[in-house]
Amino acid sequence: MFITFEGGEGSGKSTQINLLSKFLLSKLHKVFVTREPGGSVGAETIRQLLVTGNPNRWDAHTEALLMYAARRDNFIRIIKPKLSEGNIVISDRFSDSTKVYQGYVGGVSDANIDLLHKFSLDNFYPDLTFFLDLDVSKGLERANSRKSNEKRFESKGLEFHENIRKSYLKLASDEPARIYIIDASKSISKIHYEITKVVEKFLTKNK
Repeated sequence: MFITFEGGEGSGKSTQINLLSKFLLSKLHKVFVTREPGGSVGAETIRQLLVTGNPNRWDAHTEALLMYAARRDNFIRIIKPKLSEGNIVISDRFSDSTKVYQGYVGGVSDANIDLLHKFSLDNFYPDLTFFLDLDVSKGLERANSRKSNEKRFESKGLEFHENIRKSYLKLASDEPARIYIIDASKSISKIHYEITKVVEKFLTKNK
């Protein structure tokens, strides 16, 4: 089973991934957590090109190419082998991020994103995705409070991030069977509870 978490900057993905991982381990599942861009050694190298530096360092087409280069490496070296070993793999971001950031907002066409995906991953997609929906200003405030140099996307301005949120909501409405919208303004424990209920239901249904 492959679960992904999506959302704007500062939406609390890392916290919820950590909680879900512990929950699944407590139920005696094998679990592996990865992230994007990154995960594998090669993909982590590419990550630094994408998340640091000037906001205008790359255009959306170049970003999409870099994202899929990293994604391909993480998939063949980490995700695919871990799934084959029987792990539930949880990823902090995956292909939906590219569709939203570089596609809907960046202007790369759906056809080109789909072509990149097919070339890189064939027909591999997440089984289940959680979109953590949070007010953009609040999310950016959280994200900018972190001590990190990985703030290239955070630096892109409020309008950019408002469009990111709208695009995620559109994507979720297009794929309601896979993408669950979670109100990330709720308490950490309430969000975790909602997520675990969805995951348990999915696991029971797909035994």
